[in-house]
Amino acid sequence: MSLAHTAAEYMLSDALLPDRRGPRLKGLRLELPLDRMVKFVAVGFPLLLMSLAFAQEFSSGSPISCFCPSNFSIRQAAYVDSSCWDSLVHHEQEESGQYKTKSLWPHKALPYSLLALAVAMYLPVLLWQYAAVPALSSDLLVIISELDKSYNRSIRLVQHMLKIQQKSSDPHVLWDELEKARKERYFEFPLLERYLACKQRSHSLVAAYLLRNSLLLLFTSATYLYLGHFHLDVFFQEEFSCSIKTGLLSDETHIPDLITCRLTSLSVFQIVSLSSIAVYTLLVPVIIYNLTRLCRWDKRLLSIYEMLPAFDLLSRKMLGCPINDLNVILLFLRANISELISFSWLSVLSALKDTDTQKHNIDTVVDFMTLLAGLEPSRPKQLTHGICDENP
Repeated sequence: MSLAHTAAEYMLSDALLPDRRGPRLKGLRLELPLDRMVKFVAVGFPLLLMSLAFAQEFSSGSPISCFCPSNFSIRQAAYVDSSCWDSLVHHEQEESGQYKTKSLWPHKALPYSLLALAVAMYLPVLLWQYAAVPALSSDLLVIISELDKSYNRSIRLVQHMLKIQQKSSDPHVLWDELEKARKERYFEFPLLERYLACKQRSHSLVAAYLLRNSLLLLFTSATYLYLGHFHLDVFFQEEFSCSIKTGLLSDETHIPDLITCRLTSLSVFQIVSLSSIAVYTLLVPVIIYNLTRLCRWDKRLLSIYEMLPAFDLLSRKMLGCPINDLNVILLFLRANISELISFSWLSVLSALKDTDTQKHNIDTVVDFMTLLAGLEPSRPKQLTHGICDENP
């Protein structure tokens, strides 16, 4: 019997989680994986396109090429290219003989508009970092620590029950203490459960999360409007007529009224426009999916922790509308599941409980560990009959 008790003590000691002290939980993920992906794509893609646009401009020289008269010198031709690129206005003669002008400024503003887009897409990330991350990190530290401690308290309780059985010669003592503890609800963890219930009435985190994704959708819609209104108007125009007869050159008769120029960077402009539309169109369903996750509970995570004694947010039907801070915290607990060491142990115990063929009354980790330690999870029938015989 002593060998069996020693083996049970070793098993329970191995089931205890290590006490993590000092600088712990430095690897907390304070962004969900899909949110991180959206951030990298939404911010990094326009920066990549901006660098490509600048690289093309520096490598190929002038982004336009003007067809100057043959009597122009090289310096005069360079001046025409520079002047037409600075103005970037297309002059089109109407039937009445008047000239109609159309600005082609989106070509010149392309790199800077990409930079502005990247900055705008990073603003929701900054909002999340400053408005939600400090509170979220403290919440996760408290909850992860309390969940692991709650699991350890359950294991230590079974160790104490084993010591009671070893020291007492009366077989009724153990079960009397256990039933008394269950009746008095000594197994409750009120700090953790009440803290989580309190988070259901808080909405600061969920408001910041909704605002972050809503701003992303708003800026994406603004990008569509910008591309559709400004880029589409000049998307197919490769050549334009430029006038340099301004200022001191307005009275020069040897200078033609209009000089035809060609946009050598039109292909880059078109690729940037089309790729931006394609990438941000793919991001929209991901952002919407991130928002829809707030409309349902992660009951799988909660059901695992139902094995902790009196941790019954689900069984008590304490979960109401999922749009609150508790649901956001559950999403981040799932993302930080590697930091939640007790989850893996409880998952194993939950799977073993579901496959229990002898149909023991196993509801909590205390019941299961009691069984593994060689004790019955409830009062044996012969002891129950004995009590009934003594008290007819």
